[in-house]
Amino acid sequence: MSIKTVTVRSAGRKGKGVFALRGFRKGEIVLIYKKSKILNKHEIPKRWTGKYKYLDVVGLDKFMIMKPPECYINCSCDPNVYVKNWKFVAMHPIKKGEEIVGDCAINNDFDHVEKCLCHSRRCRKMYPGNFFKLNKKLQKKYLPYLYPWFKKKHKTEIEKLKIASSSPQS
Repeated sequence: MSIKTVTVRSAGRKGKGVFALRGFRKGEIVLIYKKSKILNKHEIPKRWTGKYKYLDVVGLDKFMIMKPPECYINCSCDPNVYVKNWKFVAMHPIKKGEEIVGDCAINNDFDHVEKCLCHSRRCRKMYPGNFFKLNKKLQKKYLPYLYPWFKKKHKTEIEKLKIASSSPQS
């Protein structure tokens, strides 16, 4: 028997959002991805609309069509979850009723920028779809949350970031 831990409801100007039905501890699994069709880059239309509106990068030039409820997890400059092994994991304690949000720049390298709607206290005002467009301090913070395929694809940049993180002036 599965116990429902999240619900989908209005998140204001962001549209739908996912909200916690109970509290979660740091490191606790909040939601498990429902795996669906994996598409290669050449199968993706130029405009992400309709069923293609909710795509997630899951590998090198591989995308998955996200299903509810995870397709309604909004982006935020102050995330409370990250994805590991097809599971959304709490980055820090999450309170009952709190919106479940992730930073969509983690594990992405798109040259797409759009206005951010998160309105968090850490809001960057613009959402860069590229991990390497984030400031270095944030990149270093997000190192533990990077997918293995992303680290492999960007090995040189990641190594430079790790070296900079371990230097005394960091």
